[in-house]
Amino acid sequence: MGRVTVRRPVLRIRDGEVTRRPDALAAEEPMEIRVDGRPLTVTMRTPGDDFDLAVGFLVSEGVVHARDHVVAARYCAGATDEGTNTYNVVDVQLDPAVSAPHASLERSFYTTSSCGVCGKASLDAVRTSSTWKVADDPLRVSPALLASLPDRLRAAQRVFDRTGGLHAAGLFSATGELLVLKEDVGRHNAVDKVIGHALRDDLLPLRETILVVSGRASFELVQKAVMAGVPLLAAVSAPSSLAADLAEETNLTLVGFLRGASMNVYAGSERVTAP
Repeated sequence: MGRVTVRRPVLRIRDGEVTRRPDALAAEEPMEIRVDGRPLTVTMRTPGDDFDLAVGFLVSEGVVHARDHVVAARYCAGATDEGTNTYNVVDVQLDPAVSAPHASLERSFYTTSSCGVCGKASLDAVRTSSTWKVADDPLRVSPALLASLPDRLRAAQRVFDRTGGLHAAGLFSATGELLVLKEDVGRHNAVDKVIGHALRDDLLPLRETILVVSGRASFELVQKAVMAGVPLLAAVSAPSSLAADLAEETNLTLVGFLRGASMNVYAGSERVTAP
């Protein structure tokens, strides 16, 4: 498996003092996702939890939604001229009853660590129908519980402590228990890793859970939450206008600027109970 961090020599300047020292950087490598041997997408990611990432991506795109839809996920040879395994190609084998994504997806995917899936042909193309509806999810949380989650997320980020360069996505229970945390250079990858982990453990839909992400909340992160049945998405930074629109449309609760005891609720405010 690829390295999560890479050591690189740097020239460090602090208060006029110049030193040379090694520094740890978050690794970023391309990973090709194949489905039944056919290439589907290439994403730039931090190595680790690659099978979760591949499966979570397929959940986000509406290809699979149950554990038995995925027969196997494995690393593939052939990533180098010698045909050796570089752990940068993952093939997901689907149950024969599951429709192949190539017939239903109208575009070729290319994803980056900064923006996720790029080049979507239209807004309608990404409003994938979800298997589950979050509108009737009974989750109710207090502002105090929400305010405690970013610190719990940060405390569990092991790789961030060494590099300072990774996003995190954490799935919490309705009582604030951290269920799973994933890190990646791309926040969308971290979310897909959480979702893929949940599918492989047969936990979908993720009812009465809270998804907390470092950074901002984009349209795509709202879509991924809805596709996994998550009723509440909270971000430490701002949401985009399309993220707020989709949250309102699907009745997902969207919280932004979750910092300390302050937060903004952009949609689904009925789930955030008054103190």
